Amino acid sequence: ALRLAGGRSRCEGRVEMEQGGSWGTVCDDAWDMADADVVCRQLGCGRAVRVHAGAAFGRGGGPILRDEVGCQGHEEHLWECPAMTEHDCSHKEDAGVVCSEHQEWRLSGGRDGCAGRVEVFFRGTWSTVCDSTWYDTKGRVLCHTLGCGEPLRKLFFHHTLPGRMVYECESLQPSLAHCRWAYNKSAPCHQSRAVGVVCNGTEP
Repeated sequence: ALRLAGGRSRCEGRVEMEQGGSWGTVCDDAWDMADADVVCRQLGCGRAVRVHAGAAFGRGGGPILRDEVGCQGHEEHLWECPAMTEHDCSHKEDAGVVCSEHQEWRLSGGRDGCAGRVEVFFRGTWSTVCDSTWYDTKGRVLCHTLGCGEPLRKLFFHHTLPGRMVYECESLQPSLAHCRWAYNKSAPCHQSRAVGVVCNGTEP
């Protein structure tokens, strides 16, 4: 089995493999985009947009199961790629990846990171979010995700970034990525403005 740990979504984090009933990590020696592409595709997370070395998502535990991974990029599973099972690594060299289906959020143009226009990083680019389906639940999910408390009010901005995202959350979720969403679909965003939010917390 394979998973990403320590990231902000299931499509970002430290690469962890299960072998013989225990989870372990992969060493960052020779870790590159071809290796990361195999991981992202295997997890249904699109393609790799960034690779990370040096335990960028924190140090893992357990054994270090692979070193000097050398995927071509077309393999279906990470364990099909050539690699060393003997290693000279420690967990400060755990490999990580950010995949294209990962979403992260920021509020920009406000007094701090807890107020402003809602922007989402998705498929390697920052996009705005349409106000057409933006109700209280989504504001609560976003403010919680950012560690900014509860939403106080909604703001309106212009769309000035290349992409547009729409979310529909029927209940409180761990993040907006767990809600239903659509990217660059024109109908729900037709004549919409870019939504913003003011949360009651301040940036930690």
